[in-house]
Amino acid sequence: MLRIAQVAAAAVVLRRLARGRVRHPPLAPNRPRVPVSVVVPARNEAERIGPGLAALVRDPDVSEVIVVDDRSSDATAAVARTASERVRVVAGTEPPAGWIGKPWALQQGMEVAAGEVVVCVDADTRPRPGLVGALAAELGEPGERVMVTAGTRFVCDSVGERLLHPSMLASLVYRYGPSDADPPPPRILANGQCTAVRRAPFLAAGGYGGALGRLADDAALARALAAQGWRIAFRDGADLIEVKMHDSSREAWREWGRSLALADVEPLRWRVADLAVVWLALALPVLRVPLGRAGPLDWALLGVRVALLGGLRRVYTRRGPAFWLSPLADPAVAVRLTLSTLRPTRTWRGRTYAPLRRRTSTAPGSGGRPSGAGGEPTTRRGRIGRAVA
Repeated sequence: MLRIAQVAAAAVVLRRLARGRVRHPPLAPNRPRVPVSVVVPARNEAERIGPGLAALVRDPDVSEVIVVDDRSSDATAAVARTASERVRVVAGTEPPAGWIGKPWALQQGMEVAAGEVVVCVDADTRPRPGLVGALAAELGEPGERVMVTAGTRFVCDSVGERLLHPSMLASLVYRYGPSDADPPPPRILANGQCTAVRRAPFLAAGGYGGALGRLADDAALARALAAQGWRIAFRDGADLIEVKMHDSSREAWREWGRSLALADVEPLRWRVADLAVVWLALALPVLRVPLGRAGPLDWALLGVRVALLGGLRRVYTRRGPAFWLSPLADPAVAVRLTLSTLRPTRTWRGRTYAPLRRRTSTAPGSGGRPSGAGGEPTTRRGRIGRAVA
């Protein structure tokens, strides 16, 4: 019975990986044709925000840089103000009921931005010249409703990170396929570290209200917009933006691991199915080899896993032996995904959020407001669905 289940899991993985045969080319430097604002949400990022701001203020394609200080208890705002006179610091307010901190900070930045196009990047990213133009070019013509999201190149300094992080990323590929190969609409993903939209239609569609109540806010927002007919374009931005997500493997295990299951976005049946696929196709072959119980299918799956490293290597600034040995961490990642699935947490960046009352959905025409999430999505300008440029 286990062998049959493993064969089924292998077939699922191979079908998902096969979508990688038709992929979009990586983002290439470009010049924007319209003003572009960059919004950076920041909560207690004093030690990491500097390099990214320095890169943004040097980029002539960036019209303005807005840092939304999300009630930081450190010197985040002061560091941002001293970075350049081109940086505008907005003092964020506490999230209203039903909102998560980051999307609320992004919403505030989006509303005060002046550019026709708004690029949002995390405080720990390091953008390069040409990024904003490349993202703006992917938005298409002004009348199109598109959100562009870009994958980054990861900076993993410690050996432990270079062992664990690629394994976590591989688990996502096994569950969703290559991110820039247009996964099926019900399972659309986005990378909240780097996104771009046209400001006016985005706010008219409800803004970040599509992520109301979701800690996995990037995937929730992408799916809410897709439900309203938006096109979600996931592109490979590894040549134009880097990110240092964590300072240690312990932090990667704790912080990324807690959101790995997308517990407040995915239906339970999908999470259970994904868990089975990861255990059977990713972790089990690695466990069987040292026990001398690996069969032909296990060796074939190990071959697929090693081949995947060839595709993942371009998204890491440093690799070394630990990267190439990262399949050894696959059983540990399966354990972490299991914990994230069975015991999802609602704590992030020092805030604890109330559990979602029930599974919610965003219907077209709802202004991006999920039903049943709790809390009325309002801003100083009134309801988000009315906050247009």
